[in-house]
Amino acid sequence: MRFTPEFLEELRARLPVSEVVGRRVKLKKAGREWKGLSPFQQEKTPSFTVNDQKQFYHDFSTGKHGNIFDFLMETEGVAFPEAVERLAAMAGLPLPAATPDAARHEARRRTLHDVMELAAKFFADTLASRFGAKARGYLADRAISPSTQLQFRLGYASGERFALKEHLGSQGISVEDMVETGLLIGGDDIPVPYDRFRDRVMFPITDARGRVIAFGGRALEKDVPAKYLNSPETPLFHKGDNLYNLSPARQAAHNGSPIVVVEGYVDVIAMVGAGYPASVAPLGTALTENQLTLLWKMADEPILCFDGDRAGQKAAWRAADLALPHLVAGKSLRFALLPEGQDPDDLARAGGRAAIEDVISASRGLVDMIWSREIEGGNFATPERRAALEKRVGEIANAIRDEVVRRYYRQDLSQRLQRMFAPEVARGSSGGYRYGAAGSYGAESPRRFAPRNAPGGGRFDGRGGRPAGPGASLPSGPYQAVSSQLAASPLVRGQRSAMSRREALILQCLLNHPWLLHDHLEEVAALDLPHGEAHKLRAAIIAAFAADHHQSPEPAEQSEKLRADLERGGFSQVLQRVDGAITTAAVWGAKAGAAREDVLSTWHQLVSLHRQVHSLLRELKDAELALGEDASEANMAWLRDIKARLSEVDGTEAIIEGFGELSGRFRSGM
Repeated sequence: MRFTPEFLEELRARLPVSEVVGRRVKLKKAGREWKGLSPFQQEKTPSFTVNDQKQFYHDFSTGKHGNIFDFLMETEGVAFPEAVERLAAMAGLPLPAATPDAARHEARRRTLHDVMELAAKFFADTLASRFGAKARGYLADRAISPSTQLQFRLGYASGERFALKEHLGSQGISVEDMVETGLLIGGDDIPVPYDRFRDRVMFPITDARGRVIAFGGRALEKDVPAKYLNSPETPLFHKGDNLYNLSPARQAAHNGSPIVVVEGYVDVIAMVGAGYPASVAPLGTALTENQLTLLWKMADEPILCFDGDRAGQKAAWRAADLALPHLVAGKSLRFALLPEGQDPDDLARAGGRAAIEDVISASRGLVDMIWSREIEGGNFATPERRAALEKRVGEIANAIRDEVVRRYYRQDLSQRLQRMFAPEVARGSSGGYRYGAAGSYGAESPRRFAPRNAPGGGRFDGRGGRPAGPGASLPSGPYQAVSSQLAASPLVRGQRSAMSRREALILQCLLNHPWLLHDHLEEVAALDLPHGEAHKLRAAIIAAFAADHHQSPEPAEQSEKLRADLERGGFSQVLQRVDGAITTAAVWGAKAGAAREDVLSTWHQLVSLHRQVHSLLRELKDAELALGEDASEANMAWLRDIKARLSEVDGTEAIIEGFGELSGRFRSGM
């Protein structure tokens, strides 16, 4: 749902920031503001402030800053629409209905949610009754304690054919609603609908807001056709769009727990009990694109934990192939394979948290999984076979849609090829080339090649074997070693995630001109810096400013003192990465020694562009969602308009390269 600016402004007017924040943070009045301890990290001295007049909060300890919507999203890990819904409920303000049809649809969904909630309570009560003794025995055998049963709202569906139907009917629920939610099996050829779940331990499946939308049932008898039975597709439940334990896992991930994906309900419960509260599972299917999107909203690198047998390995490969086209900077997967014959439940019961930690800590990156699959058991003794391997890994890289990620995958996979096949210069007495640890290829006695996976070597662009770098004097044949200088450079080594040039320029402005913080502190604190290191460095710069480092008499001394303190605080490498992200010397106003007017012109342009881009990206997401829900000409036109405006912003970014005349830029360049 899209909310009008008028509706959002009404919410802000009804809910002072101190009231929203005060539900979570103990605040004390301090002049025109409120102060309290940071809700984002442990501290003893209050550094968290709230200003109702300006409608924002600011945390000096972390640099986090925002309004009432930001606060709920930060502290509770919810998306913007859900934050608006919660605040509207707090303010007693009804949500706007987009259309009469949408209002009726939402009312219908609420009715079906009520039906599912009644069913969940009935199953839980049955488990606790004398009829649930067999189910309680099964759960005890799986080491699922009564408290855990309550935590996950486990239940039991008795073996009677109409138990749930009769109970819900006594509560005034119609048979049509029971059939629509998948609780009963009905149809034209079934004159009397009956309970879908019978003699099964019941696992409620909830949506992102914790509402019951479906069930998974585990059979207690061995001779039934399906050991696990899930609810069918319903207006509430689409199995490829949800994950088991999603709502608690989202909050746990927001609080810092790693997202771990396992295969089943009991595995999730075992992982949560072992200290991994952000564990989830697909719902009876292989991982889907929509589930992958959910995972990436919660974590940059979710860990997929599969059984260590052949089936688990194939599941990992399927997930890797699914993820490849959708990779973007900073978003990937990790893979943890369990000991063969053990699932997370077995491992947790046998070795506890330590055993699980050993598996999770040994998780491997996506590119490692892909590479292992391609070379596993391979015989690469002939040039043709090696060429076939190079072709396959090139096709893998080409499947990635994001241009930057695709380039780094080409470099990484080409480097691995080079490590496997690059000949050493030395020749044996027979005149045959020696291929490192793989043995000698004599002129008349070729041998089976064993791949080498030791680190080191150069990177190639995957388009004919030329080194990916500017070294014109390097050999140009296939699988040639690059120079040690190029192999060690950031261009070849790459970075785990790239800081944007604009973020780096903003930070460089502050580092070289700390006096900007005098008049622009709120503006600096409110900037959206997506890169984690940029966000942390900004917080450290603000903290240094608050500690009076800005009062050195000369601007150059201010900057030197600031950088020295940041380096002592452990930010040396981050400072280097900021400098390394700026690949042009054209942005004069960000540099040390620039004239004050040039610095201000550059700063205003950078901040304006940064805000424009992030605002447009948020609007682009809304437009794409709207088009997905309604493929109308109006929504298509909206999407095209946003993309056109993004292109215009990208084009105007070059304007800042013209600033600097007052600093003597043009005179010094003549």
